[in-house]
Amino acid sequence: MIAETLNPQILTVLDHHYQELAIDGKDVIEGLSKKQKTLPPKYFYDDRGSLLFEEICDLPEYYPTRTEAWILQQYADEIAEITNCCELIELGSGSSTKTQLLLDAYQKIADNCRYLPIDVSGGILKTSVLQLQEKYPDIAIHGLLGTYDQALVHLESNYLQSRMLFFLGSSLGNFNPEECDRFLNQISRTLQSGDYFLLGIDLQKPKDILEAAYNDSQCVTAAFNLNMLSHLNWRFQGDFDISLFKHQAIYNEVENQIEMYLHCQKSHWVTLEALDLKVFFEGGESILTEISRKFNLTKMSQQLESKGLKTIKTCTDEKGWFGLILCQVE
Repeated sequence: MIAETLNPQILTVLDHHYQELAIDGKDVIEGLSKKQKTLPPKYFYDDRGSLLFEEICDLPEYYPTRTEAWILQQYADEIAEITNCCELIELGSGSSTKTQLLLDAYQKIADNCRYLPIDVSGGILKTSVLQLQEKYPDIAIHGLLGTYDQALVHLESNYLQSRMLFFLGSSLGNFNPEECDRFLNQISRTLQSGDYFLLGIDLQKPKDILEAAYNDSQCVTAAFNLNMLSHLNWRFQGDFDISLFKHQAIYNEVENQIEMYLHCQKSHWVTLEALDLKVFFEGGESILTEISRKFNLTKMSQQLESKGLKTIKTCTDEKGWFGLILCQVE
């Protein structure tokens, strides 16, 4: 994969054809052809979707962001002391708001750190990179635009110094068990002996707390979920009628996961011209747009260790709702 630099101080594009290569719509065709229709969560994140997610993070019902931020406030200095100065690489960086707690900590111990935020939303990535460059002039900050797969392939072949790769926000929960296993294998291949991996995971808790977090009273999560259809309309010349779908999130207690759906309210056809796809929706059927698995801290540490990622520090909040795991490659 060729890296093309548009402006080394703002944004590095992993592949300038990335939208056509990484977002070619094959996964949309496959997902909407299933009996239980599905869509990949990456389609949440056009620029509007990214901004809506930032709003979700500030909602009173949505505990993960503020809980993880609290943990980082308590432990960022210790994490920096353990890992020392290294290249900081974030998958799914978004606005990098919580990351600033880490950057503050690393700035205290060294003046030659490097931060690489990686995201699929070019708009929010560029904005956050510019803001961070102004706030942290002594830290080299270069945004990488692309998917997780693209980023990890790129990083494997571009090794500069010791690294801490981090994946916050419990985004790992969006992967089913097979995808999770494959992703952790990629992480292990990307890092070298002595490198670090920092993982944020949402922990198992009562159903009422979880369902409230994904069905907020202000309906911002509903707007975020429905915006996926608007994104598909724009990207693939579609004609989804957003008013014919309704958001719902439920907690599957057997699988320990939130499942987010768009329920079709009326039978109708949808066309995505760019994909040469026409899909019939029955009234009452649904599209599964996201799962968000909730984890057990001990079991996740064991899974990481099986990938050669040895846990050296775990951090949780006072309620035990969220966890951070710092690992080192053996």
